[in-house]
Amino acid sequence: TKENKRHMGDTKHFCPVSLKENFVLHPGLNEHAAKYQEKIYYFSTSEYKDKFLMNPEEYVAHNEPVQAPPLRVCLLGTHGAGKTTCAREIADKLGVFHIQFEDYLQELILPKTKEKIGPDYDEEPEDYSKMPILSPELDDFSQTMTNAQTEKSKQEVELTDEEEAIKANLMDNEALPPEVLDNIVLDWWRKEPFRSTGFILDGFPRTLHEAQYLSERRLCPDVVVYIQVEESDILDRLFPPRLKKWKERQYKRMENKKKLKDLKAKIRV
Repeated sequence: TKENKRHMGDTKHFCPVSLKENFVLHPGLNEHAAKYQEKIYYFSTSEYKDKFLMNPEEYVAHNEPVQAPPLRVCLLGTHGAGKTTCAREIADKLGVFHIQFEDYLQELILPKTKEKIGPDYDEEPEDYSKMPILSPELDDFSQTMTNAQTEKSKQEVELTDEEEAIKANLMDNEALPPEVLDNIVLDWWRKEPFRSTGFILDGFPRTLHEAQYLSERRLCPDVVVYIQVEESDILDRLFPPRLKKWKERQYKRMENKKKLKDLKAKIRV
């Protein structure tokens, strides 16, 4: 084993082409190995092997050792497991970026939606058009509210196909197409300032589809951490704020009913 390690290339068992071109430590495979200057190099694909053999000097170390990429961490766990709290502390201690994936998606469409969307943010609007009408005055009141809602809907900015895909993902967990993920995820591995600083990616990948996407694009995190939490602990964390939000909605609904009642009494007088 020591003899084999002594004859391995500068990047050891990692693909030198992936490191050079994508700044990613991607493990090489035995079936894609090649020898150059008495050293063995391993490649992630046969295409990268051929690319290396065409111009090996571009991918080997010369005067200085090969530079390793910064730390990239994927932090996973169920909703309410405490991923974001842990990610912030880890990112602060390691000096890397913290990327909360769903928050990042919200920010991409927030200029057009004007508010965060999804099950955690949806409120049940009062449907004034279905309220019983007892007088012309109340009819005018109902029509005014309906017109206001219609006008607000007209003022909404039209979303692009990519923004519609992001909205569907946030609202209904629809899978994000690879071309949309390309415009979001690739930058964290390949562009500054993330490329040279590193990051902890909070809440991605969330599905098998997204994990396969990372594999197909050869975007290898250095560490993947899964936070496992008891269901009872998650309920203790999530239930109180959800209950508070439900009570606030009920209070608003009662306030609206009271306003209508007062208006009816005023009209009768």
